[in-house]
This record gives sequence, C-alpha cells and structure tokens, in this order.
Amino acid sequence: MDREDAAAGLARLEGYLLSQAVRQEAARAGDAFAGALTWLGSGEQEEIARRFADHHLALRRQMLRAVAERAQELRGEYGHRYAVLRRRTVTVAGAAVAVLAGVSACAASLR
Repeated sequence: MDREDAAAGLARLEGYLLSQAVRQEAARAGDAFAGALTWLGSGEQEEIARRFADHHLALRRQMLRAVAERAQELRGEYGHRYAVLRRRTVTVAGAAVAVLAGVSACAASLR
C-alpha cells in the first residue's frame, strides 16, 4: 500500500467516523426534543424522535452541500485570481530583466 492509498483510506475512515458522530448527535437531539413532550406515549415519542433526527440529518446534508458548492466557487474564483497575478508577476519580472539588460548594455557601450 502506498501513501496515496493510505491517505485515501484514512480519509474514508475519518468520513465514516464523522458521519457516525453526526448520526448520534441527531439521535440525541431527537430524543431530547421528544422527551420534552411528556404528554406523548413512548411509541409516539420514539416516532417524533426518529422524525426529528431524520430532519436534523437532512438539514446537515443540505448545509454540507451548500458549503461544498461554495468551496468549489471559491476555488475557481481564487484560481483565476492566482493565474492573473502570476501572469502579471511574470510580465513585470520580464520587463525588469529587459530594462536591466538594456541599462547594462548602455553602460557597457559608454566605457
């Protein structure tokens, strides 16, 4: 197994562990919400807790998708800005080299 395979495996493991933690968080939030509804029977509380957890997970997925989309937008935006900056830097450096070469040639001809 090379480093890339190991890194990919660790990333998958990290994603799995994170998803399990989010599921547990959603279940705890659902249980807490349903537990506050003391007038419901235990079956009804379980149903409310499950629905709350499902809704909680759906919201997390929606938020994650929005963040991922925004990250892609920013990656493209900053990639473009970097390319423009790089072109400008190369152009300025080229012009500076040309000016220095001209000054050097002019100084050599004056001697």
